[in-house]
Amino acid sequence: MIKSKLRDSILKVRKNNSKKKINLNPSSIYSYLSKKKYNLKIVGGYYATNFEIDDLKILNFFFKKGSTISLPKIKKKGQMDFYKWYKNEPLIINKYGIPEPGSNYRIYPDILFVPLVAFDKKLNRLGYGGGFYDRYIQKISKIKKTVKVGLAFSFQKLKTIPVKKHDKKLDIIITEKDII
Repeated sequence: MIKSKLRDSILKVRKNNSKKKINLNPSSIYSYLSKKKYNLKIVGGYYATNFEIDDLKILNFFFKKGSTISLPKIKKKGQMDFYKWYKNEPLIINKYGIPEPGSNYRIYPDILFVPLVAFDKKLNRLGYGGGFYDRYIQKISKIKKTVKVGLAFSFQKLKTIPVKKHDKKLDIIITEKDII
């Protein structure tokens, strides 16, 4: 099945399940990443849209534990970077309708929480098709070691995700049921 059909199918399922209050436990995520001895100093998240896993509680938990928090800003030519953000700072709506930080303090996350449409057991991710995260992961991998953590609902898992050369794998995927 081609990516666009998979994407449409999973997005419908995700929307239909949006009434269920499925949350990920921030404390468990923090404990898991700490036990793995990952650097938790700078954490990149996202502002959930389109019925994605809401990571703001997770980001707030990490902030309370001493992490610096950042959110992405979309740049020209399909690029994005992460900028420092505090929970109560106002956000600016970008051209895609997604809130972004007003800060101009760019930082490079040690842990990057990544939204996704679907995933498989090989840690492949199906995104929305714009390539923003694939390009960012490619770029940051030349700067530092960043642990890429997909956040998803268990029903977003597929047997296989069609992969192209530019698609970037994740290091970990966390759902309400397990950690891959």
